[in-house]
Amino acid sequence: MKTIHIDSEQQLPQVAEALLSSLEGRTVVALRGEMGAGKTTLIRAVAEALGADDQVTSPTFALVNQYCGANDERIFHFDFYRIDDVREAFDLGYEEYFYSGDLCFVEWPEKIEQLLPEHPVTVRITVDGPTERTFEIE
Repeated sequence: MKTIHIDSEQQLPQVAEALLSSLEGRTVVALRGEMGAGKTTLIRAVAEALGADDQVTSPTFALVNQYCGANDERIFHFDFYRIDDVREAFDLGYEEYFYSGDLCFVEWPEKIEQLLPEHPVTVRITVDGPTERTFEIE
């Protein structure tokens, strides 16, 4: 497990690089943290590190956004906060995404815990202050 403490958003590229180096062949990343902890902001930093020019926003209502990194690699960003029933993830076709080999970031994974593949990368974000965060990557 890697633990990284940052004092400002300007340090997020370091977290993004640490996260990418922790993938070890895994493609599903479960982001855990309270509302406003910075899950989408971290995904934005990772997408930038991968060369994506897309505007990274939370897919709260669409459930999934797609971004394009360098070399046309696809990056999927899920936000399951608003789902009330795991069947909504089935309707979305989550398996096609999670088992595609493309990088998938999942906000609010606890809503679909039983659908996550074995051993996803887990990022726990703790709010330590107005601009301070601790990231635990496992």
